[in-house]
Amino acid sequence: MIKAIIVDDEPLAHQVILHHLESYSDIKVVSQHFSAKDALYQLAKSTIDVVFLDINMPELSGLELIQSLANPPQIIIVSAYEEYALAGYELNVTDYLLKPVSAQRLQQAINKVRERISQTPKSKTITLKVDREKRKLSLDTIEYIEAYGNYVKVHQEDQTILATTTLKQILEQLLGSFTQIHKSYIVNNSKVIAVTNEHVELDTGDKIKIGKSFKEHSKVLL
Repeated sequence: MIKAIIVDDEPLAHQVILHHLESYSDIKVVSQHFSAKDALYQLAKSTIDVVFLDINMPELSGLELIQSLANPPQIIIVSAYEEYALAGYELNVTDYLLKPVSAQRLQQAINKVRERISQTPKSKTITLKVDREKRKLSLDTIEYIEAYGNYVKVHQEDQTILATTTLKQILEQLLGSFTQIHKSYIVNNSKVIAVTNEHVELDTGDKIKIGKSFKEHSKVLL
């Protein structure tokens, strides 16, 4: 599933993109934002694969949003202004669409997104600082990750490891294979066997509470 967000201060622009995306079963719009500042919070707390992004917005422009991200997801700029195209491509955006967006043109952009995803190497391990050493952990063995002050608890199948990092930092390394469902919890998508309005159940029997602001994230787990 390709997780997407829409960032545009014009409600009609959201409606057009949502209408076109109805025919794509592999794309899930996780959230919609009417300012770039609001989108920053979403991008900080969860892994997003692609952003449909307007440029001219109050307070923070689309280009400024891209520049503020250390590891930006794929960006499809959707703008009424052609003159920003060069600046967009210099920031390595996936595509640049002019409003009004046609179904055919959006399809071309989606194909580019899929192509980039298919070419992205998926690491099956993660390296974390544990005590005074760096340790490589297999992602397949991790059930969930829990915030613990200035550390995180990495809950594996047979042990729990205390690592020196934050949820935000560790989520950036997990390449979409994990999802944040609470301000204090990240779960391994492949370990999830059931989802309710209140919690996510893992194959170990552990039940992890879903935070109110993360309920949309949990809907794409199954």
